[in-house]
Amino acid sequence: MRGLFSYRSALLILLLGVFTYLYGLDSRFAPKNGDEYPYMHIVRMTAQVGNWLPLQSEMDGIKNTKPPLIFWQGLASSHWASQWSLASLRWPSVLYTGLTAFFLFLAVRRLSGKTQTGLLATLVWLSFFATYRYGRPFLADPPEVFWISLPFMALLYWGKGAFESKFFFPLLAGICFGLALFAKSFAYIAPATFALGLYYWRWRQWSIPKILTHDLYKVCIAGLLALAVFALWFAFDPNPEAIWKEFVLGENAGKFAARNSNYVLDLLRGGDSIWLLLLTTLANAGLFTFVLISTLWQCWRERRFLSLEEVLLLLLIVAFLIVFTLPSQRSGRYLLPIMPAFAALIALHWERLPLWGFRIALLLQMLALSLLLWIGINLQFSGLMEDLFTWTYSYCHWILMAGSLVIVLVGLLRRNHSKTLALAGCFLTYCALTSSLTPLEAKLGRYSVETITQVQGKDVWIPCDYRAKDEEYRLLLPGTKLHGYLAKDAAEVSKLTSSYPIVAVHAPLGAKPELCDSCQIVGQRMEMRARHSDEEIKQMLQGHIGKYLFVNEYLVVTPVIAPDLSNVKDVCR
Repeated sequence: MRGLFSYRSALLILLLGVFTYLYGLDSRFAPKNGDEYPYMHIVRMTAQVGNWLPLQSEMDGIKNTKPPLIFWQGLASSHWASQWSLASLRWPSVLYTGLTAFFLFLAVRRLSGKTQTGLLATLVWLSFFATYRYGRPFLADPPEVFWISLPFMALLYWGKGAFESKFFFPLLAGICFGLALFAKSFAYIAPATFALGLYYWRWRQWSIPKILTHDLYKVCIAGLLALAVFALWFAFDPNPEAIWKEFVLGENAGKFAARNSNYVLDLLRGGDSIWLLLLTTLANAGLFTFVLISTLWQCWRERRFLSLEEVLLLLLIVAFLIVFTLPSQRSGRYLLPIMPAFAALIALHWERLPLWGFRIALLLQMLALSLLLWIGINLQFSGLMEDLFTWTYSYCHWILMAGSLVIVLVGLLRRNHSKTLALAGCFLTYCALTSSLTPLEAKLGRYSVETITQVQGKDVWIPCDYRAKDEEYRLLLPGTKLHGYLAKDAAEVSKLTSSYPIVAVHAPLGAKPELCDSCQIVGQRMEMRARHSDEEIKQMLQGHIGKYLFVNEYLVVTPVIAPDLSNVKDVCR
């Protein structure tokens, strides 16, 4: 380990990882999940009322979509929506991710006896794309992963003291599980207690009589206490019937209904099959997917010689996999709490892992970096952009891209450095992705102060392609009254300008919209398109990036009288 992963390498990559998770934290284009904007909407509406409960929302059927802990977190970090920004909402998620990484370090250092191995486990987990994607945005995943993982990491750290604890550890586990349920869903009590039971069973040398005598009551204490914490939502909310209908029956029980043909066929084939669940779980590792596969294969080959701690990590993984095959809606995202266990296994086997998994990771990084470099060169030097919409990178961006490519190339050519540089390359790739979109975070992708001032307090219609899309525009046009129309109609300028008094319309790069004589453009910016046809994708692969990936958005004031909003359906809702 001393030769392959030194303290210096660990500290340098740790600094790189911290920078990666903080860089672009306020970006609208940060890798995330579509739930973030609905969550923001619920926080903002609840803050307007001024009460912690009940949660508020203008979206049909989306009010009690998650327990209140994540929304209370948003209320606190944004000071009741008075400091409204993505960074204000997201920094607690990064804090949760950092705490998970820290306790993972302590647990793996304790069980391995090596500080480098503990640091390695932390860095591997942070390098997973799923950790980066779900561990930074304003989502329920970071607190869920932290509170579920904490008791299992405590068992690895304290060992016999935790396993033999009669009341202290079961109470600690129950509180932690309860906070996880209060952040995500009561359904997580099933895999959590199942995994805890397997841990005790292995500790008792697979003796059923011993676990029934000494440990069953501990699992019951943890499970019942966790459910009691979750039940506080029903106790404090003035409308518990809505929670039962929307969250328990709609959000959770509905996931057991057949989605396509019938339950058994859905289990074995299609987009919700168990096989796809396994693939998406492995794919949570992102660029390190094949490193994870090689680790699991090595665990299988060495199954007779695995340590107690390695067996416990595998039991946690198996428990969650078994439980989450039961719902008809299966997703690798539900298995995020087991990704720290995967990272620990990779760190424990790091010295003995074959190079092919790391070389595939380096090749994927080289491909991603080359693609980002090609797109950046195409955008900056194609000449397609107008003078007003000039796509320009700083020198730091080109230095980052060149340095990242050199480091990845060195990792491919020098065997002794392949593993360490593959780990560093994951973070460099994420930084390159964020840096490649920085022009849209500056003047190019935002409305001017004059435009924002001109439309203050006015009704503005904007394109929506998913629920609560207006929360993104609320960051671009603060102080306006936003209403949504179908995003597919954004290029139908004449129809939109004849229907709405102030409307955002789209036009291809290099072309201005044809407007009526009394229409006036009061603002403009560039936006990245979300959906493309097969032909458009083909054209982009041939080098026409800017023409099809981006559009100009114009904010137009028209002579149309404002419609009666009581009869207008807001597509964002």
